This record gives sequence, structure tokens and C-alpha cells, in this order.
Amino acid sequence: MRLLIIFLAALTLSCSSTKSQISSSSNSGTTIKTGAERTEEYVPYLKGKRVAIMANPTSIIGKTHLVDSLQKLGINVVKVFGPEHGFRGNASAGAHVEDEIDAKSGIPVISLYGKKNKPSKEDMADVDVMVYDLQDVGVRFYTNINALSRLMEVCHENDKEMLILDRPNPNGYLVDGAVLDMKYKSGIGMFPIPMSHGLTVAEFAQMANGQGWLTNGVKCKLKIVKNANYHHDMPYVLPVAPSPNLNTQQAILLYPSTCMFEGTYINLGRGTKFPFTVLGSPELKGKYEFNYTPVSIKGMAETPLFMNQVCYGLDLRNYDVEELRRKKQINLGFIMELYKAHPYKEKFFDSKLSNQMNNIEIQIGSGLFRQQIIDGKSEAEIRASWEPGLSQYKEMRKKYLLYN
Repeated sequence: MRLLIIFLAALTLSCSSTKSQISSSSNSGTTIKTGAERTEEYVPYLKGKRVAIMANPTSIIGKTHLVDSLQKLGINVVKVFGPEHGFRGNASAGAHVEDEIDAKSGIPVISLYGKKNKPSKEDMADVDVMVYDLQDVGVRFYTNINALSRLMEVCHENDKEMLILDRPNPNGYLVDGAVLDMKYKSGIGMFPIPMSHGLTVAEFAQMANGQGWLTNGVKCKLKIVKNANYHHDMPYVLPVAPSPNLNTQQAILLYPSTCMFEGTYINLGRGTKFPFTVLGSPELKGKYEFNYTPVSIKGMAETPLFMNQVCYGLDLRNYDVEELRRKKQINLGFIMELYKAHPYKEKFFDSKLSNQMNNIEIQIGSGLFRQQIIDGKSEAEIRASWEPGLSQYKEMRKKYLLYN
């Protein structure tokens, strides 16, 4: 009896410890089917064609990778294009990825996050149709939509059709933040959209076509397989981590609010097993009790800010993310609080000190934000400066929505 009690206690602890981890499906009781899972909608179309696929570990049907599934269904997958982190997802954030032959499938993998960022004419010569299937998280500085736009341009240039297998946006309910001022256009912000854009990748592709955002205003021929039983306000828990540093559902839902710290002298959990859910600095010692120590982690963050130094700050691992859903707003309180608490304010936005690639203007997409925080502007005042751009974007967005 005593052994049974111990076993049940251990089982309960094990179950509770996995609640925040990546798992599958929605929380609403409705079974969402991703575009990839709706094979009856596109496998007949791919039969007899030479297929290239833009894919990573999120490109799955059930528990099997899309590429492996399509091979078993007799589809001729001639090559795979890999984004940031690589096709199988084993590269660190920002690390260049080399071309390779995939060990499991034997298919050539061409990296679009290394020596080049778009396929060449030679790469497309033996391709009849391009398939795009990457999980996105609905935030402007998540680079998948940039890769998608370049791929759309290549398809236009080579007169190929693109098939998009759509996936739900876990932050689909959230349309918020400054619309990118295009003078801050960069590798993490290429289009005049807010920080959290509220689109699936297929909706974004339609918007890029419709708004003339592709180079020279070209249009890509699109074929879209929609999600079934999905709408934007529906909670969606991802079955696979979209990248090594977004490894929990908590991190994914906090990402629109915490990734702005990439433009500050604050560690945002890189170098821990829980990135984007903790925020801290050694210089906040005495201001906060919570602390953690970033270390080098292969495949996640090999040289994190404040490596091997004790950081003090905010622990958001148990933050009520439903509060974000209720307000439908990015949380600006985190950055306002830490700036106020920081003893060396001249360092806070110094991207050279932190060795960050992006300053706060590029991260936020606005030239006003830095001074607004320094001046102690209220959240309402900061939000007012996002208008009328944000409201205009919301109205424009309606034309491209696939899900009501």
C-alpha cells in the first residue's frame, strides 16, 4: 500500500511538471486540423510532381515529419529548404546552417540561413511546386514570414506555384504594438505590420501579395490548404516547439511581450532551459530576490548575455498568460518596471554593451519608444503613439483573413 501511495504521488508530480511544456491541440474542446493534416486536400495535387518543401521540425502530420509522410505516400520530394535552426532544428539561434544530405530521408537539404537566404534559379530548375509548412508564432521579429516572402518572390521569378499548408497562430488573438516604421526595416522586420500581427502564415502571404510588399510588387501564385475548426481567438497549444528557445507554451505566449528585451541590456532567459520566461541582470542584485545564472547551452544559446553571472529579476514562468488574452495587449509593464529598477539607466538600452544585433528601435520598430521609457511615459501615452497606424493595420488586415 505504501509503495502504491509513493507511486501515485510521483505520477501526480510528473504530470504537474509537464503542464507548461509543448503539447498538442486546442483547449476549447474542438479538434483543430492543420493544413498538413488535411492530406486529402493536397496529396492528389502533388502526385506526379517534383516537390520542394520548406520545412523544419514543426512540419508534422500527427507525430511524423511531413517530408517522411509524403515520401511514404509516394510523393516525389526532390529537395528540402531549411530555415533558421535548420531542417531538423539542431542549430542555435542566429547560427549559419550548411547544406547537407538529410540522414533519415536521403533528400538534399539546402540551407536558406547560411550562404544564401533564397533559392537560386538552379535550385528551382527541377522543381514543379514549392510546399511551405512552417509553424509561426505571430510576431513580426520571428523570421519565418521573411523567409516566406523571399520564397514567394523566387516562385514568381521561376513561374512556380506555392502550396501553403497553414497552421494556427498561437498568438492569433493578439494584434498589438507599433507598426514598423520602415526606416527601421531589418532582418527581423521587413514589413509595415505591428509587433504582434494576428495572422496565420497563409493570411500573411495573401497580405504580402495584396499589398504589393514583394520586391517590385510581384505576385506569387498561391494554393492554400486552410486549418479546419480554427479561429483566431482559439487557444492553440503547439505539438512541437517552434524553435529551441521557444520550448514551452508559456514562452510562446510571453514572446510578444518579452522578445523586445533583445534590444536592451537585460538577459531574457537565453542560457537557461526556460528562455523568454525570465528576465534579469547582475546589476539588479538587491532589487529582486529571484535569480538565475545563464550558461552556454549548445543548440540554444552558446554565448548568452551575462554568461556564468548571477542575474536578478523577474520570474514569469507562472505568470497568468490568460491576462494577456483577456486584455488583448502586449505587456509593456515588464520593460517599464525593469528600466525603473535598473541602477545604471544609461546602460539599459545600450545594445553595444549587450552585443545584441538589434537596438530597441529595430526591435520595437519605432523611434519613439526608447525616449518614452526614459521619460517615464505611461502605457496609455505609449499606446497612443502607435495610432493611427495600428487601427489602420487592423482594418486592412480584415481583407486577408481566412478564419472567422
